[in-house]
Amino acid sequence: MSQYPCPQCQKNLTWNPKNLHRPFCSERCQQIDLGAWASGDYAIAGDELENDFSSALLESVDQQD
Repeated sequence: MSQYPCPQCQKNLTWNPKNLHRPFCSERCQQIDLGAWASGDYAIAGDELENDFSSALLESVDQQD
């Protein structure tokens, strides 16, 4: 099986379908990562308006005026 580091603590792991927390080594590392997403520490780059569903609606209203 292939080896990989835990994304949170970098502990070396073997990919195992029995690990319920993969790709993390433990529930603790999984929860730390989730907390970072929830607090805004992680973000996916992109134009906010481009990804906003309502912006398409606003653009169509602007074009009608």
